[in-house]
Amino acid sequence: MRLESYSTVATAPPERAAHWSTIIADTYFPLHLTYRDPETFQGQLERRTAGPVALSRLRTEPGQYERRSGDIRQGETEDYLVTIPRMAPVLFHQLGRDVNCDPGGFILERGDEPYRFSYKTRNDLLVMKVTRRALTERLRQPDRFCAMVFNGREGLGGLFVETVRRVHAMSRDAASPDSGASPVLGRQLVELLALTLDRQAESDGGASTLVRATHLERAQSVIKGKLTDPGLSPGTVAETCGISKRYLHDLFNEAGTSVAQYIRECRLHAARGMLQLPGNASLAMIAYQLGFGDQSQFSRQFRTLFGQTPSSYRKSCRDERDSS
Repeated sequence: MRLESYSTVATAPPERAAHWSTIIADTYFPLHLTYRDPETFQGQLERRTAGPVALSRLRTEPGQYERRSGDIRQGETEDYLVTIPRMAPVLFHQLGRDVNCDPGGFILERGDEPYRFSYKTRNDLLVMKVTRRALTERLRQPDRFCAMVFNGREGLGGLFVETVRRVHAMSRDAASPDSGASPVLGRQLVELLALTLDRQAESDGGASTLVRATHLERAQSVIKGKLTDPGLSPGTVAETCGISKRYLHDLFNEAGTSVAQYIRECRLHAARGMLQLPGNASLAMIAYQLGFGDQSQFSRQFRTLFGQTPSSYRKSCRDERDSS
C-alpha cells in the first residue's frame, strides 16, 4: 500500500487539536489527547500497511495520549502497538507499571487495555500496529511483555528496529518492492518482534510474571471482600482493579480456573463456614446472603464441591459439637 500522509499545517489553530485527534483515532484507535498548547500544536503522520502490520511515523509537539476503559468496546479488534521513540523519551503507564523509554529502546502496548503515554518535548516516533492474532501465533501471551523497555540498539532488538525503519521508508523509494512483497515483509516484522520479546524474556521475564501475579492476587482479594454483594461479577472485579475484563479472564485462565468458577467456589467455602456455626439460619437465607439464585442451585453446587448436601454437612457439624 502506498504511503499516506497527514498534517495539521494547513489546519486553522483552533481546530488543530480536534483534527489531530481524528487522525490518531483513524490510524490506531480512539484516544483522549492532551496538548501543552492546543492552538500551536503541530503534527505530521505517515502510514502504510505491510500485510498483518501497519507502520506509521509521527512527528509532533509534546502531548499525552490516554486509552480509557470507556474507549474500549467489547468485541473490538485486539491490537498491540510497538512504539519506538527517536528524539526524546516517552513515559508509559499500563497494567500497574510505569516505564521511561529513551531513544534506542521500544515498548509494547496492549490496545485493549487502559494506558497513558506522553512525552514532554517534540518527538519523532515509529509505531508498528499488529493484531493480537498475528502476534499470538508466534508468541505465547504477548501481554506479558507490555510496559517493558526493550533494547532497540543491538542484537535482535536492533535488527527489529532497523527493519521497521526500512520497511516504512520503502514507500518513498521508487525502486522498492511492489505491493505483493508487502505481506511477506509484514510477517517478517512480526517474526522478528516475537523473537526479540522471547529472547529478552529469558533474562528478565520474571518482572512481567510478578506484575501479573500481583494483579491476580488483588482480583482474588476483591472477590473475597465482596462475596455478599449480589452485583459481584467479572465486570465489577475488573473495574475495581482498573483492568479490562479480557485481561482479568486471562489471569484466571493462566491459574487454571475462570473468574466465575473462582467466585462460586469462594462463596461455597464461605457458606460452609457459616454452616459450621451454631444457630438456625435457614439454608435459603445463607444462599441468598451469598448471592446464589435459589436454594436448590446452592445445594447442588455445594454437593458437587464438597460431596454432601448443605443440610447433611450442618448436621455432621452439630453431631461433632454435641459429642465433644
